[in-house]
Amino acid sequence: MNREETAMDDTPHATPEPGSRPVPPDVGEHDAASDDAAPYDASSDWGTPWSPPKPPRGRTYDPLAVALGNASLLGVGYLFLGRRLLALVQVAGAVALVAVLLGRAEPWCEFAVLGWWLLTTAHGWYLAHRGDPRTTARGHRLVAAGLTLALLLTVGLLRLDAAGIEDDVTRARERGDCAAVLAAQDQVGFGQRLADAPGTERGDAVVEVCRRLLSSGDALNYGLHGDVDTRKLASGFNTLSDVLKQPEYTEAVAHTLDGFLRSLPLSSACDTVRVTDWLRARKTRHDVLDRVSTTVRRTAPEALMDCAEALHGREEWGQALDLYQRLLDQYPQNSLSDQARKGAHRATLAVELANVRDLLGDGTYDGQPEYCSKPAKYSAAPAAREGATNRALVYGNDEYTDRLPKSWRADDAAKAALVVCVDETEADDKGSAVRTCPYRSASAVGGVQQVTFRKVAIPVKVYALRTGELVAARTLEIGGTSCPRILRYEHYGVDAGPPSSTLVETSPADIRAAFEPLIRRG
Repeated sequence: MNREETAMDDTPHATPEPGSRPVPPDVGEHDAASDDAAPYDASSDWGTPWSPPKPPRGRTYDPLAVALGNASLLGVGYLFLGRRLLALVQVAGAVALVAVLLGRAEPWCEFAVLGWWLLTTAHGWYLAHRGDPRTTARGHRLVAAGLTLALLLTVGLLRLDAAGIEDDVTRARERGDCAAVLAAQDQVGFGQRLADAPGTERGDAVVEVCRRLLSSGDALNYGLHGDVDTRKLASGFNTLSDVLKQPEYTEAVAHTLDGFLRSLPLSSACDTVRVTDWLRARKTRHDVLDRVSTTVRRTAPEALMDCAEALHGREEWGQALDLYQRLLDQYPQNSLSDQARKGAHRATLAVELANVRDLLGDGTYDGQPEYCSKPAKYSAAPAAREGATNRALVYGNDEYTDRLPKSWRADDAAKAALVVCVDETEADDKGSAVRTCPYRSASAVGGVQQVTFRKVAIPVKVYALRTGELVAARTLEIGGTSCPRILRYEHYGVDAGPPSSTLVETSPADIRAAFEPLIRRG
């Protein structure tokens, strides 16, 4: 074996001439598992030019899986792409739009959520579709489709349920049944509000109106209990009038009004009168509230009659008379009219009698009562008859009137035919002279005093109680005995002797004789 040694050539290698065989590149150790480098083929044609290695192949995505993942609004498609920030943005945007939807509950909010859903779904498809080649990821598709299908089914079912509830609310509103409205709307939960915010908001608006109607119904009912409170009645009717500005609530208002009207009449007739008076005074508005007039016509006459009777029984005759008269004036054709006329007559008499008694005072016979200067009639008093003994109420000048026969005097205004007002006795020199007699007196000139005896003069007025008219006004003169053997008189200080004029001595018979023409003439 020949050994040859050679030294390393330190001179630079010249560029191979064209047509010469190139030295194969040192590709190093081949990694059989790598697709990025081709193995060296020693048997290849050394005349073929060398090609550089291909760049690494990028990751491939399934556009359908990404789009379905984003359609769940949970950012799943972006996570398939490895875009975590975009996934967070999609979820945050969806949450923000849903919050606005729940807060505003307007159709444009739903369109905003739908637009965000379409935008992010299309964006995911676009990002996954840019590269080549694309691949099919069955697992990703199944996960994304399951999430999206669950979302769509949930939203669809919730919207369907919300629509059914809204339909129930609408039908209940059209029937005017606010209780059913509240019961139906109570079925709305968070899911229904999320799936159909505008629809549930419309239901809430109906509920709000119904709550106002229920509140007005409570005010009307409270106004009827205990002492009738017309302020609560006014508050309730104002609410009903306000709600009627929305025509779709006419039946609901009518339902509330009917509940109030069914409470009439009340257990107390006088309370019923107060309510019907207030209702009658309301202005006609040509709407459903005017149906109160039918109830008033049905309940008011009987209430007026019953209340008038109750007041008459409590001796509140003036108020009773007013109610009787109102019944006759407001409902002249009512079947209770005849009874009301009789009641009004009785009440009128009671009012007259009460007035007369008030004018006559407490019934004492000391002095003259107010009646003597302000007479009044009592239509039920006995008529004063000519020639009969007309019982009288006699007032004033008890010195003489107390000696009248008791059979002439009435003990109550209801039994009297006359009222006799007797003034105080006039001066001694006013009555007619009866006789003049001489009396010895040391103080008199010549020792004798001539004394004239006169009748007792008393001014008298007589009123017919039945009419309150003055039937007699005169000065009565009461006769009596004169010229007694001994004349008694009073003096103060120096005794100047007996008076020149004095009154006769009257007896009960004399007094009776003077008053009898007044009592019996009528």
